[in-house]
Amino acid sequence: MPRPLLATIEHEARASYPDEACGFLLSKAADADEPLRAVVGTEAAPNEVDGERRRRFVITAAGLRAAEARATARGEVVSGFYHSHPDHPARPSAFDTEHAWPWYTYVVVSVDRAGACDAGAFELAAEGGAFRRCELRLGADVPAPHTPGPLGRATAMPED
Repeated sequence: MPRPLLATIEHEARASYPDEACGFLLSKAADADEPLRAVVGTEAAPNEVDGERRRRFVITAAGLRAAEARATARGEVVSGFYHSHPDHPARPSAFDTEHAWPWYTYVVVSVDRAGACDAGAFELAAEGGAFRRCELRLGADVPAPHTPGPLGRATAMPED
């Protein structure tokens, strides 16, 4: 993932604090079925949860379909989602696990009152329904060749 994209996600997390921010991770359509996908863009989404936005986020089906249509027009796919955890660790919650889908990559950014951020990347195991951490590698602005992460799929590019 290019460093400026993670910086954008962190900025959104700070701006939404103390509520959760959320959005889409985008990859090139040609890489959609590859075991490794570089994140080439992000798109913020409104948090549509009814109720407690400090501990929950929801992206509606209509919001996902619209993001997919915009991505397709650019030759991209929605390859994952990101969201923030205000004052909580950068790892999926039980709620996140219950509502996640295999194949997608999930980036979780913790943010605290002072604006400090930490990020982690995760994938949902299809066989057991539990999240596994995957490597979040940050690179330059321009995509470069990448190598497999520990789970055979990466959401990022190698360091320059």
